[in-house]
Amino acid sequence: MSLFDLGNNDTLFYLYTPPADVKPTVVFINALVGQTEMWEGHIGETLRDAGYGTLSYNFRGQVGSKFNSALELTPRLIVDDLLSLINGIEPPKPVLVGLSIGGLFAAEAIQSGLAAEGLVLINTLRRPGLRLDWINESTVRAFALGGRQLLMDLMAPMLINPEKLSEMRVGALALADYSPISHEDGHMNLMRNAAWANWGFAWPNITVPTLVMTGIHDRVFLVEEDVAKLSGMMPNAVRVDFDDAGHLIPMERPEEFTKALLKFLTTH
Repeated sequence: MSLFDLGNNDTLFYLYTPPADVKPTVVFINALVGQTEMWEGHIGETLRDAGYGTLSYNFRGQVGSKFNSALELTPRLIVDDLLSLINGIEPPKPVLVGLSIGGLFAAEAIQSGLAAEGLVLINTLRRPGLRLDWINESTVRAFALGGRQLLMDLMAPMLINPEKLSEMRVGALALADYSPISHEDGHMNLMRNAAWANWGFAWPNITVPTLVMTGIHDRVFLVEEDVAKLSGMMPNAVRVDFDDAGHLIPMERPEEFTKALLKFLTTH
């Protein structure tokens, strides 16, 4: 466990293991309410056993990372933090792996000059418009009223595959204790500022080898024609679909996710 100093007493919590040889370092970028825990079990252990380096971290506002509560955690700030972290640690041959909006942050870091060896987008691709704006605004309101628990109770049936959902259903809902989230809460800060995310990103500018991972059970963000069009804009993109997973592929199917990631790393 380490803390990366951003100045003014702000820090990023991170976990870093360099590669054992000349292989790349896989850099994991969370979703808005994510944390390093998702990456550090089977996924991270398998990659490290295969000789790859791993770097996972939490945004300012997420668990273990400190931030000034008066600071607005905008998408630009999150991207700049990612650039600062990689420039400070200098992991060899970084391959950026981003979940949901984390994939967008990764792409923006590359567009800002980060020399990445590759990019993995996990249920990231979506087009701006009324539908997406509605989803983004309503999820922020739900989070403000009841936090992550309420948000997951509302959206899990539309985000997660049926098998995993069945496991999660035991004890869910009946024991829910929703309470409003403070305006100063880190995750609340991240979510309200995500409204400024650039979903009109110029995907043709991403020329590094790219793997587009899509969970077919994602009934919220997946619009098939949009994913097909946007992934087709990137000159070096390949796509893999998970018929048995939804939005949170690394959590729902960690073994299958790791196999697909390793295949990408070894062939591209």
